[in-house]
Amino acid sequence: MAAGNDSTVTEFILAGLTDKRELQLPLFLFFLGTYVVTVMGNLGMITLIGLTSHLHTPMYYFLSSLSFIDLCYSTVITPKMLVNFVTGKNIISYHECMTQLYFFLVFAIAECHMLTVMAYDRYVAICNPLLYNVTMSHQVCSWLILEVYMMGLIGATAHTGCMLRVIFCKAKIINHYFCDLFPLLELSCSSTYINELVLLCFSVLNILGPALTILGSYVSIIASILKIHSTEGRSKAFSTCSSHISAVLIFYGSLAFMYLQPSNVSSMDQGKVSSVFYSIIVPMLNPLIYSLRNMDVKVALNKIIEKRLFCINKDL
Repeated sequence: MAAGNDSTVTEFILAGLTDKRELQLPLFLFFLGTYVVTVMGNLGMITLIGLTSHLHTPMYYFLSSLSFIDLCYSTVITPKMLVNFVTGKNIISYHECMTQLYFFLVFAIAECHMLTVMAYDRYVAICNPLLYNVTMSHQVCSWLILEVYMMGLIGATAHTGCMLRVIFCKAKIINHYFCDLFPLLELSCSSTYINELVLLCFSVLNILGPALTILGSYVSIIASILKIHSTEGRSKAFSTCSSHISAVLIFYGSLAFMYLQPSNVSSMDQGKVSSVFYSIIVPMLNPLIYSLRNMDVKVALNKIIEKRLFCINKDL
C-alpha cells in the first residue's frame, strides 16, 4: 500500500539512542527533566521580556523569538522520543515522519537565521551606535523576524517536498531517534541525486551563509571593541555579546559535527550524540545562558521575584 508517494513503506521504526533496555529509564528521566527545563526556561524568558518594559528593545525582541523557536524546536522531537522510551515501540507512521521532518527543518533553519539576525543587531549596536535606533527600527525588526520564518518555511518545504519523491522499499529502521534527512536518505532505493543537490544548495544558504555572516559581524565587533580605550567600556561592550557567542558556538559546533563531516569519518552513533546537543540540549541551554550571563535579564527577574514576594507577604 502506497503512503503519499510510490513508497511501499507505511511506517518506520526509529532505532533510538540505544537498544540497551537498562538505559531506557535513566534516559527517559534525563530527557524528561531536560524538556521540562526547556519549556519552563523558554516560556519564562518570553514572559519576562513581555512583562518588563525596559526589555522592549530589538535585542530582547529577537531573544524572545529565539526562545519561541527553541521551544517549538524541542517540542517537535522530545515528546515523541519520551513516548518511545515508555512504550518501547519506536514506530512512527510515514505521514508522522514527514510531518516531524518538516517542522524540525522549519525551526532548525529558523534558528540559524535568528542567530544571524542577533549577530547583526549586536554589530549595529557596537559598530554604529548613533544609527542604531534608525537602523533597527520596529519595522526593520519585524521584517527581519519575518525573513527568519520565511527562510525556515522555504527550506523545509524544499527538503520535505524532495523527500516525498523518494521511494522507500528497503529496511524500515531509521538509525536515529527522530526523522532526519540523512538517516532517511540511507533507506532510499531510488535516486537521491536531487535531494543531495537541494541539500547542498540550502546548506550553503542556511548554514554556511549565516555562519560567515556571524563571523564577519564579530570580526567587526571585536575590531571596534579593541578601539575602545577604557577597560570598563571594553568589558561592557563585550558582555552584551558574550551570551550570543556562547549560544552560536554550541549550536553551530554540534551542527557542523553532524552535517559537515564526510560520511566515512562520522558514524551515525556520533551523529546521534551531536544531534542531541543541537536539538535537545541547546534549546535548554539558551535561556540559561541569556539569563545567567545577562545583567538586564537578571535585574528584571529579580524585580519580578521581589514584587511577587512583596505581594505574598502583603496578603499574609
